[in-house]
Amino acid sequence: MNPALSVVFFTTAAGAGYGMLALLGVLAPVGALPATRGFGVTALAAALVLISAGLLSSMLHLGRPERAWRAVSQWRSSWLSREGVAALASYPPALLFGLAWLTEGHPGAPAAVAGVLSAAMAAVTVYCTGMIYASLRPIRQWHNSYVLPLYLLLSLFSGALCLAAVAAFWSTGAMRLLGGLAVPLGAASLVVKLLYWRFIDTKSEDTGRGASTPETATGLGHIGPVRSLEWPHSEENYLLREMGYRIARKHAARLRRVALAAAFALPLVLILVGLAASPRVAGPAATLAALCALAGLYVERWLFFAEATHSVTLYYGRG
Repeated sequence: MNPALSVVFFTTAAGAGYGMLALLGVLAPVGALPATRGFGVTALAAALVLISAGLLSSMLHLGRPERAWRAVSQWRSSWLSREGVAALASYPPALLFGLAWLTEGHPGAPAAVAGVLSAAMAAVTVYCTGMIYASLRPIRQWHNSYVLPLYLLLSLFSGALCLAAVAAFWSTGAMRLLGGLAVPLGAASLVVKLLYWRFIDTKSEDTGRGASTPETATGLGHIGPVRSLEWPHSEENYLLREMGYRIARKHAARLRRVALAAAFALPLVLILVGLAASPRVAGPAATLAALCALAGLYVERWLFFAEATHSVTLYYGRG
């Protein structure tokens, strides 16, 4: 699929923002994070800025952005519409969470209720985002059991790193708690990502869960191999540009290494340094880990789209 940079930015930024919101809503009420007004407002503002920037960016992908409101009307059948509804529904509890924290001076009972609701809506929104892609049967690279867990894990991983970077300005203990949480989340994300790449690199006949073929599409596979006598078009068209985007294998391999290093290896090393180092070093290490992870996940998201191919390309002679 043609990687739209606006959607790549949305899945990266909003994913981290929702991860921050979920962790903030769960951990702050139980006293695991600094209870000061300054931290609460700053952390919540950072999460909402990432979420809002991602949502606004995603609208640039629409042909008629002024009609974006119509997308939420199809929530009964469309995961994209459900994502829009969930994204909008996440704002009221998040704002109430911040208001209650600011009014009381600490995350008390009202803030705790709003925080839990915020965390729940953040999880629902990321779930819907993952299901947009996981539900598309014609795209083998998306319609598999790895996509949804990966979206959820990467959101929590990047959110934990970003929240740790913010917490470092108030409490080294909170930063280390979040950093310690980010390590297993990052390790789990890395394992799922490697399994995902292994799956999409394996031929469909070897996994038994592959994409359509000319034989399955026509129902003539029992006779033998099926091929077209003449392709529908002799040159590139919209379908091939958008749904048959191709990236050279050597470039994909290089970008995978970049994603592994920037999104997983370096952030995990930096956050481990922050866990073991003095407070003077821990804060900068956590900030660098968050920035590095966001940059690496941007590459990872770009590859997620670039390596996906719609089965419609089979009718144009592409395997």
